[in-house]
Amino acid sequence: MKSALYVWGGWDGHEPEQCKDIFVPILRDEGFDVDVSDTLDAYLDPEKMASLDLIVQAWTMGTITREQEQGLLNAVQSGVGIAGWHGGLGDSFRQNTDYQFMVGGQWVAHPGGVIHYEVNIIDHDDPITAGLDDFEMESEQYYMHVDPSNEVLATTKFNGDHAPWIDGVVMPVAWKRMWGQGRVFYCSLGHVAKDFDVPQAREIVRRGMMWASR
Repeated sequence: MKSALYVWGGWDGHEPEQCKDIFVPILRDEGFDVDVSDTLDAYLDPEKMASLDLIVQAWTMGTITREQEQGLLNAVQSGVGIAGWHGGLGDSFRQNTDYQFMVGGQWVAHPGGVIHYEVNIIDHDDPITAGLDDFEMESEQYYMHVDPSNEVLATTKFNGDHAPWIDGVVMPVAWKRMWGQGRVFYCSLGHVAKDFDVPQAREIVRRGMMWASR
């Protein structure tokens, strides 16, 4: 049986506990033995971390100690997969650039707050997005600083209504990448738990977790 660690916490506005109640059952349905932690101290046990196949993190705007961060980065570099969404992975630790290097991006803005926007699938062959069509979201449209080495799977286009200087900018929404031997999956959707009522949003994250797993 595969082993996953689900770590949640940080800013309550992103509903990390409610999202836990969505995705932990999905992982268990997929055959994972899931440990759930509401503390970053879970990253401090090197033997436990090395035994994992997957880490799912939902932790926004937190602080992480050097030892906790190194435990996480070492595990992923050695081959443990990591997956997450929105601020839970892409805006977790604003002071930690090594962590951001691993994720492949960092949130910087969501012009207009909760708005209507479209997500465009750009890779129709990848197993994470194959068979999915473009879809609409009513949520935060994340503007991010992103790593050009990411393998981008889905994008969104900004219309400039709330920041005219970014009119027409195409921004990655979902990507995958490697960090050493570990697979990294990120999706910027999921401001609140109800965002995953959109079937495509939930399915992209489900498939992304499966892909990232060792």
